[in-house]
Amino acid sequence: MNETLTAFLYLIASICFIMSLRGLSSPETSRGGLMYGVGGMVIAIVTTVALPIVQSYWFIIVGIAVGGAVGTVIAKRIQMTALPQLVAAFHSLVGLAAVAVAAAAFYAPHKFGIGEVGAIHPGSLVEMGLGLGDVPPELKFTPALAASRRQAGALAARASETCRDAHACESVSLGLRVWTEVKLCRS
Repeated sequence: MNETLTAFLYLIASICFIMSLRGLSSPETSRGGLMYGVGGMVIAIVTTVALPIVQSYWFIIVGIAVGGAVGTVIAKRIQMTALPQLVAAFHSLVGLAAVAVAAAAFYAPHKFGIGEVGAIHPGSLVEMGLGLGDVPPELKFTPALAASRRQAGALAARASETCRDAHACESVSLGLRVWTEVKLCRS
């Protein structure tokens, strides 16, 4: 598959995801929105699997199996009244996934085509979420997780305790971020 076709298919998948969000915003259009989302994800997965850079399907199969199993278990256990907690918990996983991808790109930039260790292209740092002007993805993880736990009653409802817990996690995360930025600037 050539680069132009790959980019076009990813563009189509992105449009499907946008249409999915639009459709899911109303109960009347939610079925159509769901179909757009499923279609976009199928296009994205098939396009990714068909890339010539994919050398092994083992991690892809394991990832789909683990994600499918976890999703099935969670879907069967969650009550309809607990959907806000579920959404908040899954949102925290999005932030955590962004951190994992950025870390992988930082430690093996040649595999992502963004440079070599110690010489990552500056524009790629922004794309990885390590740029100074971006909202750090690691800071999205802790508040969403805290919100999920607070909604479930696992954390105190008092804002002072919840904020203290979230601020401690965010402070550590921000310290690591600043250390990484300084290390990158010295390279």
